[in-house]
Amino acid sequence: MEIRQLELFPAGMASRRLARASEKVYLSAGAASMQLYQLAAELRTELFVRSDRQVLPTPATLRLAEHARTVMQQIRHIEQEFEADPSKDSRPFHFATGATALIYCLAKPLRAVRARFPKAQIQVTVSVTETIVAKLLERQFDLGLISLPYPDAGLKVVPLFEEEFLVLAPSRTRVRGGSIGTIRASELKGVPFVLYPKASNMRTIIDAFFKDCGLAPTVIMEAADTEAIKGLVESGFGYSILPQLALRSHSRHFRVFRIADRRLARSHALAMPQTEYPRALTMAILPVLQSALAKR
Repeated sequence: MEIRQLELFPAGMASRRLARASEKVYLSAGAASMQLYQLAAELRTELFVRSDRQVLPTPATLRLAEHARTVMQQIRHIEQEFEADPSKDSRPFHFATGATALIYCLAKPLRAVRARFPKAQIQVTVSVTETIVAKLLERQFDLGLISLPYPDAGLKVVPLFEEEFLVLAPSRTRVRGGSIGTIRASELKGVPFVLYPKASNMRTIIDAFFKDCGLAPTVIMEAADTEAIKGLVESGFGYSILPQLALRSHSRHFRVFRIADRRLARSHALAMPQTEYPRALTMAILPVLQSALAKR
């Protein structure tokens, strides 16, 4: 039994003429007749009878037609599932990003994506780089905004921009403006720190920086949320190191510093699974985000 044979049923029953039915499935009338004959022989039943050049269905045909409609509907669903035209892709599109990037630099880029693909079912998940990478590799996410350096085996990575990390120190008085001071690495020895959790990629970057400076930080508390860390620093619990994107507020109870003669930074990148058959919608959304983030 072939798909082409099943396609003839809805067409044939709608037109009642073999010539018109064959045109709908791009077959000649003779080829369509042969397909139906072969199918009838395979099923050992009579499917159509001719009357004044009309093709009339038998009761067996009506039963088979119900099965044919179900099969053809499922085939259409499969074709839609793997649609190569981004404008027709109706599957949910899963984009993942860190919370800081979402809050401080993704509003305009995501608006650009939604304007370009208004019918796409875009779902945004907030997570950390290590989880985003794992789910990209498992094909649970289509595209992710991650921080580098991070192992990229199995991924296609498109670098975007670099972001500096800065030191936060509590202040008893409210600090206004966005000025950034300078602090020596030696001045951080022994001070209490509130940092990201040990398992996070940002903590890995920060720990490598401390090691390079010859420091063993005194970590008194860990928090996964950037805003929570800022609140703890403002409350006087300790110092911290945070990405510059998160430090754009105009008034706060902490001071911001760069370390003298040192630079701590991470790179942002878009990542997707490395595959011979990338999803067309992913490849269409990728340059839109890339361009919008370059103009941030």
